[in-house]
Amino acid sequence: MSRKQAAQFDRALAAFRAGDPVLIHDFADREGETDIVYPAEAVTPADVARMRNDAGGLVCLALSDAVARAVDLPFLDDAVDHPAAGDHDLGYDDRSSFSLPVNHRDTYTGITDEDRARTITELASMADAVDAGVDYGPEEFAAEFRSPGHVHLLRGAPGLLADRVGHTELGLALAAEAGRAPAVVVCEMLDDESGAALSPDAAREYARRTGVPYVEGEELVEALS
Repeated sequence: MSRKQAAQFDRALAAFRAGDPVLIHDFADREGETDIVYPAEAVTPADVARMRNDAGGLVCLALSDAVARAVDLPFLDDAVDHPAAGDHDLGYDDRSSFSLPVNHRDTYTGITDEDRARTITELASMADAVDAGVDYGPEEFAAEFRSPGHVHLLRGAPGLLADRVGHTELGLALAAEAGRAPAVVVCEMLDDESGAALSPDAAREYARRTGVPYVEGEELVEALS
């Protein structure tokens, strides 16, 4: 890793430790997308609004495999009994990371910035508690959260970057290094004019303009593997 790349990684790690977002571009030969990624416990309604307005993709929350297993979260394609589920034929991966979409039970419709921020931070608190060894299982999860909902859950691979290098694992690995809960929010950055994924050059310009650190997925893999 070059000195410049090491400095970019250090900025990204410092941002996550402070509860601030980072921009992560995965790989040109994978999704080729840049996501804005937050430590979940720090997300506010204003952050959800930023993801809606500045990013425009799907707001998802990634949980570590250990947390997902503790509360018995399935992969969505295993839970849905319909011919459309499974057999993804994805061009960039073997399977989808999607699990259940949920709302916290104290939300109303679940879609407002306030409701989604509430669901996100409560999920982060749950993940932090499970990670700390609190006895919390499927019944406790169901008492707090309902499905279907408006925050889409993703299951991280068991070995994180050793198993998979999607935004789910890149974000969770960064959270682990930063001492954050094993829960991160990811949202794809889209181009307003073309509707396509925001180009790396445009993502870097957004990073320069806003002060959000930008880092390449390969740099994270090198630093965190």
